[in-house]
Amino acid sequence: MSTPILAAGAVLWRRAGSRVEVALVHRPRYDDWSLPKGKLDRGEPMPHAAVRETLEETGFTSRLGPLLLDVHYDVIEGPKVVRYWAAQACSGGFEPNEETDELRWCSPSDAAALLSYRRDLDVLHRFSDTGPPDSVVVLVRHAKAGSRNQWDGPDDARPLSGTGREQARQLAVLLPLFGPDRLASAPPVRCRDTIAPVAQSSGLTVADEPRLGEEGYWADRRAGLARFREIAAQPGVSMICSQGGVIPDVVGALTGRNDPPSRKASTWVLGFTAGRLRTWDYYSHPTA
Repeated sequence: MSTPILAAGAVLWRRAGSRVEVALVHRPRYDDWSLPKGKLDRGEPMPHAAVRETLEETGFTSRLGPLLLDVHYDVIEGPKVVRYWAAQACSGGFEPNEETDELRWCSPSDAAALLSYRRDLDVLHRFSDTGPPDSVVVLVRHAKAGSRNQWDGPDDARPLSGTGREQARQLAVLLPLFGPDRLASAPPVRCRDTIAPVAQSSGLTVADEPRLGEEGYWADRRAGLARFREIAAQPGVSMICSQGGVIPDVVGALTGRNDPPSRKASTWVLGFTAGRLRTWDYYSHPTA
């Protein structure tokens, strides 16, 4: 079988008063209306491609939200797979270019009538089913730390290993795609150091969340879950770095999943609407 051609795109959305509008682009080469998307550059992860292609085709920077759908179809070059996210428009403005000569902001129902391809309708319907989130929590497990057996100090002071520092650098490329409004960390140094590069690049300070570290969480699990829900109720995007003894329990309590994964340097993106968890996506590795 042929290796699939990989591409990524987004349902780019914005709020207009009480309404939600989505962006469609017209491609003169095909004379069609579609969702913004494009092929991956060599070695480029799909989330990065989705944000880059959305910017190139619409002129808008965006922050990724829920993962929507993988679309499979055939083109002349072979099978193609396009992965779509919901992405909130942040800033920018459309200017016609060689690939797209017009952009329209539409209600989802008007967009459905304008789209040229059934496969794009499937993505749009998925977006409409989940809705844009009121709030998002990006829950990150700390990167790899040095060995406990080779560390003489308090465990909370155990630093990242060389591999962990590289994972933190990789996370510093991935995590800004979700556009955090605020950062928080469990007490251990390895948690704070994992998101320190994100704090440095964004100018955000890192708040302390002792209830979401292993010691504080398991001293009073109910209070820990309550604190997480308080954070999740804040509008926008909250990013929290925590530990492997906390994240699976929080995600399991919210989703009903048994033993959800939580690899080091992995990320859960949890979307909430009206206080209810609606979407949950897992990124097992910062370059996945």
